[in-house]
Amino acid sequence: MNQRNFTADHYGVRTEAYVQSQVHAAGEDLDEMEAMLRALKPERVLDLGCGGGHVSYRAAKYARNVVACDITHGMLEAVAKEAATKGLENIETKQAAAEDLPFEAGYFDVVLCRFTAHHWSDFLAGLKQARRVIEPGGTALFIDTLAPVQRVLDTHLQAMEVLRDPSHVRNYSVVEWCCALAEAGFSMRNCTVRRLRMEFKSWTHRTRTPEVTVAAIRQLQNSAPESVRDYFMISDDGSFELEVASMQVQAI
Repeated sequence: MNQRNFTADHYGVRTEAYVQSQVHAAGEDLDEMEAMLRALKPERVLDLGCGGGHVSYRAAKYARNVVACDITHGMLEAVAKEAATKGLENIETKQAAAEDLPFEAGYFDVVLCRFTAHHWSDFLAGLKQARRVIEPGGTALFIDTLAPVQRVLDTHLQAMEVLRDPSHVRNYSVVEWCCALAEAGFSMRNCTVRRLRMEFKSWTHRTRTPEVTVAAIRQLQNSAPESVRDYFMISDDGSFELEVASMQVQAI
């Protein structure tokens, strides 16, 4: 089974947890995105890797049409159902991988992508597809958890992530993001980095992490050097903090 199919299957049974997740449903990054959309008043918006649809629900208030796109069929069914419940008739769904989008070049004037790029089997290919389907001069907003530059911190984060969720590919640093975005054909306009607190129990519950693996993550945390524990602000219950970047870019 390839990475794309693995990710789709992995999240199919975890759909409801992501629709209900407060980490995904709220946040200053979503407020920032909403303010951007309010100013832009876009025609066609792509929510790339929509997950539980929280980006789409907010975008629908300002755009004529929103396409919620995800590789997982169950996620799209849940988004369509929730959109109908909310009366958001301008949201449609489309199943596709980020690296192979079935849209015409320049079809969208805004592309939004939140908490999904770290699952892509080919990071640069996904960014290039996002650039292909957005019109020249269009705006994209990429939001994702960051990898620290310091190697020991990066190693610890990637180990925790893949233990918790085997569909995880990689968190990228701000430098890696900037380089890949430039290569894909985007120009950076603004980058805001925030800290996000992850409550350990709900973090592992969303992905149905087996108890034996939860124990392995806790062992990894408890045996980490003090510098690692301090950076991630790991508490006694395993809760910790991540850096999240909101990167507003323009298609060139």
